[in-house]
Amino acid sequence: MIGSARAAISSAPASSPQIVCFAGLARRTCSVLYETLLLAALLFLVDFVLLPLTSPQRFDAAHALQLPHLPARVLSFCALFAAAAVYFVWSWTGGRRTLPMKTWRMRLVDRAGGPLRYKTAFIRYLAAWIGPGLALCTYVLMKPLGLGGVAVLPLVLNYLAAFFDPERQFLHDRIAGTRLLRGL
Repeated sequence: MIGSARAAISSAPASSPQIVCFAGLARRTCSVLYETLLLAALLFLVDFVLLPLTSPQRFDAAHALQLPHLPARVLSFCALFAAAAVYFVWSWTGGRRTLPMKTWRMRLVDRAGGPLRYKTAFIRYLAAWIGPGLALCTYVLMKPLGLGGVAVLPLVLNYLAAFFDPERQFLHDRIAGTRLLRGL
């Protein structure tokens, strides 16, 4: 029982059990790719709003490309991280769904089959950062050795874990105890 062919009984009353199907790996992967596009647009908008606070105040034509100072970069990162957290946690709780989840006809539930609580949604969000966090650490450690490209491997860790998981769950779903179900 792997992928979308696997079924389970939902947490409906015993008098009327409902069969629900887990969303398949291909459907979930396509949804993640779509979600990446929407998230990039959201983060571009947030970064645009922060631009007056984070951009260097002085423009020097001799040094046209200037990086913001470290406090400005930290502020930008924290704001972008928080904006993504608000978007995902709000979208995953109370039975709501993101646009890609609606498009691919999926819904996110907890282990009992109910809608996610804020705590569970936030744990899922943080767990989704395991791969990118490890990739960043790998890049910092391997770049001096000329092997910065190795950082791509841990970047996709959360999604590669589905190939080794007995229920084909992504790593962040396994950690948070969530499931993506197929159907409205």
